[in-house]
Amino acid sequence: MSDPLNFKTTSQFDRSMVVPTPAGGLDPVALETGLMKIWSDEETFAQSIEARRATSSPFTFLEGPPTANGKPGIHHVISRLFKDMVCRWKTMEGHVVERKGGWDTHGLPVEIEVQKQLDLMSNEAIENFGMEEFNQKCKESVWTYEEAWREMTERMAFWVDMDEPYVTLHDDYIESAWWSLKQMFDKGLLFRGHKVLPYCPQTGTSYSTHEVSLGYKEVAEPAVFVKFRLEGDNASILAWTTTPWTLPGNVGLAVGPEVTYCRVRITEPPSKSWEGRGGAEVGEELILAKDLIGNVLRNQAEIVEEFPGSKLVGKAYEPLFPGAIERGDSTTAWTVVAADFVTTTDGTGVVHTAVMYGEDDYRLGMEVGFPAQHTVGMDGAFVGGVHQNLDGRYVKDCDDDIINLLVESGLLYREHTYTHDYPHCWRTDHPLLYYAMDSWFVRMTAVRDQILSHNSSVEWAPEWTGTKRMGEWLSNIKDWAISRERYWGTPIPVWICEQCATEHCIGSIEEMSSMKTEKSTMPPELHRPYVDDVRLRCPSEDCSGEMVREPYVMDCWFDSGCASFAQWHYPFENEDKFAGSFPVDYICEAVDQTRGWFYSLLAVATTVFDEPCFRRCLSLGHILDKEGKKMSKSRGNVVNPWDHFNKEGVDSIRWYMTTQSAPWSPTNFDPNGVRESYAKMFLTLWNVYRFHSDYASLDGFDPENKSGFVEIPDRSPLDRWILSRVSEMAGDYNENFYSWDFHKAGRSLEDFVVNDLSNWYVRRSRRRLWDEADSTDKRACQHTLHEVLLVVCRLMAPVSPFMPDKIHRGLTGNSVHLADWPAGSSLVSPSLPPRDEAVEAEMNLVRSLAESGRRIRVEGNRRQRLPCRTGWIVGGPDLSDFHEILAEELNVENLETEDDLDAFQRIFLEPNRKALGKKCRSDLPAVLAQLDTADPDSLLLEIEAGIAALAGYEITMDDIDIRRTEKEGYAAKTLSFEEGDVSIVLDMDLDADLMSKGLARDITRRVQAKRKELDLDVESTISLSVWVDGIELSDDDWNHVQRETRAGEASLNSGKPDPGSDSFEVDGASVSFLIS
Repeated sequence: MSDPLNFKTTSQFDRSMVVPTPAGGLDPVALETGLMKIWSDEETFAQSIEARRATSSPFTFLEGPPTANGKPGIHHVISRLFKDMVCRWKTMEGHVVERKGGWDTHGLPVEIEVQKQLDLMSNEAIENFGMEEFNQKCKESVWTYEEAWREMTERMAFWVDMDEPYVTLHDDYIESAWWSLKQMFDKGLLFRGHKVLPYCPQTGTSYSTHEVSLGYKEVAEPAVFVKFRLEGDNASILAWTTTPWTLPGNVGLAVGPEVTYCRVRITEPPSKSWEGRGGAEVGEELILAKDLIGNVLRNQAEIVEEFPGSKLVGKAYEPLFPGAIERGDSTTAWTVVAADFVTTTDGTGVVHTAVMYGEDDYRLGMEVGFPAQHTVGMDGAFVGGVHQNLDGRYVKDCDDDIINLLVESGLLYREHTYTHDYPHCWRTDHPLLYYAMDSWFVRMTAVRDQILSHNSSVEWAPEWTGTKRMGEWLSNIKDWAISRERYWGTPIPVWICEQCATEHCIGSIEEMSSMKTEKSTMPPELHRPYVDDVRLRCPSEDCSGEMVREPYVMDCWFDSGCASFAQWHYPFENEDKFAGSFPVDYICEAVDQTRGWFYSLLAVATTVFDEPCFRRCLSLGHILDKEGKKMSKSRGNVVNPWDHFNKEGVDSIRWYMTTQSAPWSPTNFDPNGVRESYAKMFLTLWNVYRFHSDYASLDGFDPENKSGFVEIPDRSPLDRWILSRVSEMAGDYNENFYSWDFHKAGRSLEDFVVNDLSNWYVRRSRRRLWDEADSTDKRACQHTLHEVLLVVCRLMAPVSPFMPDKIHRGLTGNSVHLADWPAGSSLVSPSLPPRDEAVEAEMNLVRSLAESGRRIRVEGNRRQRLPCRTGWIVGGPDLSDFHEILAEELNVENLETEDDLDAFQRIFLEPNRKALGKKCRSDLPAVLAQLDTADPDSLLLEIEAGIAALAGYEITMDDIDIRRTEKEGYAAKTLSFEEGDVSIVLDMDLDADLMSKGLARDITRRVQAKRKELDLDVESTISLSVWVDGIELSDDDWNHVQRETRAGEASLNSGKPDPGSDSFEVDGASVSFLIS
């Protein structure tokens, strides 16, 4: 008879050893490193792919490329875990899962690291050092920790091809990125513009909006209410700003034309609670929005006039910093204008406008003709001529000086500290400036509807990452500023004619070669400065000019956003590989990549292919320290993964990270939790395997011996129960995997292994395998354990790949990673036995009754190993098939059944005084006296028969309350179900025979524990000496001890025990024993 689980294997099991017993104890690190060598020697990873290539459909995965110029940390472990887990799972499901590694090698992360090494703290310093030399250092830097990444990846068992990865600095990759940019250019989606962008003076480059979202910090900064003095009027307009450094660049004030404003006159000095600098004199007049007077003013004031904002439009005011900006031919400089973005939610209802340092400011300035001049240089310092106290200084260092200048000129009304989230450079941690500058943009606003549609087609986990975090952000999408004023990156392939200003984007090396001038040579590689030297012929028919390249590199997020096709050098080759892998089935990174890599993948795929780039995306929560705090070197709470790889092992770490919380929730990494996972899950599973393999080896058990196979219907209820439970659990496990609830799947498997398999099935099956003679029941138990362990190993393998493989190899001779996935019965799969819900329900009741028995013992102060003479099941279904199991669990000599609890209970009839008082009135004392002396059992029968009377009054059930208690010597617990109550009753009397039996079981348990401590084989016999004082051990019970402990020679002694013996006390007896 074939194996009912129908497990397929890829190689013949070596029958020279049948289910061998593993040598020695469990050393997880040795187990894992040993398997790593086996996997390498056998090329198991490659086998797992090739074995399915001919008959299986692909499941495509795209690796989010790390940068190898920094050491990998524990946060990289969790992302690589969930990548590997899903790929292993899909492989076992029968898919071909190619896993190409990748390296992100361009951009600021690399440049900044090299700048630190070379002490080059500015772009000017880099150019003086030499761009070619600097980029060469960058190229070398990206491989600094490649070996560390490889070692970590291999050690944590992330199976990915790192021998032929895609690398963003390779010309093939760059050429594909160029091709994609040309597609955008040809569609009119790539354009050069002048806009206000987030800009970092320290790196000398602008950022895209999705990069800005990676670096917000909560900061407390000075905010000021400034008085702008109207020309020809004694009033000042109040405006509020949180960026004092922009005030020298002020050229206008914006108001809401329909907002109600007030002119107020100060009537009293400020209150004593006034804090900080600034103020207003009594009689001074200020203008601000009416709705904000209460929030802004710190003086008593009277309203002089109310009017709409439109009345202020056109009024001129005095510049705050005369001479900082030239008026030029502007007719609107330093006047009030109307704007649609003005609100009364905060500030004063008047917006200070510095054209070059705000997105709304710039748009408004262009519309109304404000002067567009910088007061701040690209280095983040004020330019000359702004003010002698400010010129040449970094703007963020000047806030206090600017406020002092306002105070000196009487233009500061008040200051306060404002706490808000402000964007910082995601690489240097410096605050960004919003700065008007030239840049190249991808017109994402033109494809807003398409990218929203593609985003909605993605299966996001969790769903809110796509609908909220990504979806709401995409609804307000901005054009993508992709050019960077940097050196190490993919050069933007745009050339501009020096003569006619024609713009041209090339899309291939061949196109560059065909368009280059005769004097230009092809670059040795597609990086700066080499491509900068290539001049192209202008493609315009009526122009003979030459074109020079725009001196920018691409946003490195654009690089990684091209990975889905550039990894194959598409469209220049591998069209079949690209076609078979796009859109990608699965990607996975931390949640902060939502507006990073996830966005760039969607953006590039939308603009180039008008398709989503990926079908499924798992967005991971961050990993924190055990207290839930962010890990940082300054806090000293950074975890080195190798510390735990080499202690508890990788399996435990992977299991802990999977089961600790939902993948998208933050995970607190607690080393104690890792150790608990090891002890609870892995030691338990290993001990179950050891139990099976020990007896399988002794008996020569061969799972493929058809003559010894026992059909499932012919097995014991215990076997049928565990098979049904593993089928149910596997079904739940599958459903949780498909819904991304990997934590729930792992917890259900752990609960099954610990509570169902180990604590119940194995514990209840030990005696079945102790019999040295062959029997059907013994073989059924061995087959059942074998089958269940196969399911457990295969379900567990994607999460923790080492121990399941070790056990699976012991059970079958084959790697679990070459095996098929056991789908659950809920998915109507033939690979698991059908559910037997009846036997599950019965076993659940048996376990509940056993637990009730344990509670009875606790409440009655009766040890579990001290037996009871008799137990009774009262009510409920027929559990005769489970009597032996339940009797052993209850530790009773005899287990019987009863229909009701009457035989074990005493009845007390207590008067319902209210009912009897109304019925008997003055005769109540006589009735109560007779009730007190009546036999309760007889009286109850008479009441039920309708013939009961006391002191001449008819007594009914309404006149009494019935109270039941157990008779002396009995204890009971009742379980209530819809079908009725079921009770367990124990005889709690104790005699010398039961004391002897209890002592025998305690001695047996202690000796067995000592055998395990001595690492004795299960079949080894021992010489046992026992000394007992205080309880007489019967001959039968002494014989029981000898049989259970495999004592070939044994002596029961009195007197003083031998030196070196182990001792304990129980139930007033002193016991010592010695194994020799």
